[in-house]
Amino acid sequence: MTQNILIPLVVLFLITAFTNVLSTLKTILISKKIMNPVYLLVFVDAIIFANIVGKVTSSDGLHFTIAYALGRSAGVFIGNKIEERLALGILEVDLFLNNKSKMIKIAEELRDAGYTVNNYSVSGNNGDKRYKVETVIKRKEFKIFEDIVDDCGVSKPTLKIKNLSKVDGKITTTKISGA
Repeated sequence: MTQNILIPLVVLFLITAFTNVLSTLKTILISKKIMNPVYLLVFVDAIIFANIVGKVTSSDGLHFTIAYALGRSAGVFIGNKIEERLALGILEVDLFLNNKSKMIKIAEELRDAGYTVNNYSVSGNNGDKRYKVETVIKRKEFKIFEDIVDDCGVSKPTLKIKNLSKVDGKITTTKISGA
């Protein structure tokens, strides 16, 4: 393959990957109901897409189509990694425990970290008494939640995690020292 074809293939791959990152982020933002940046992303994506489709359809050979397809796949992968780092959204995390003292300890540790926490006595399997710790956290802080639970001596707890589209009132942020 000559340099005359290799450079356009690499450029096509990179631009297609970039536009697919934009598309992935657009989908994520729409699902989180964050609309303002979506309009710009769609505009930029549409302009680039129209130019790229013209190049791919007017080119000779399968290599441009393959570069386009690989760029789209790479774009989804990169977009997913970016989304994991951004971790947009709010979660309601319900933690279920059998041990009351561990429930109290975890609830207090979460409160000390700055979270709003509700705890309840609930009925588990066969009506057995269990304890529930309910917390609303930012999705990007879920690792902090897991660390607190782990530090309190609870491994692999039963969790119920729900994505929330909106929370009215106080959404706390952590105030962990040294982190």
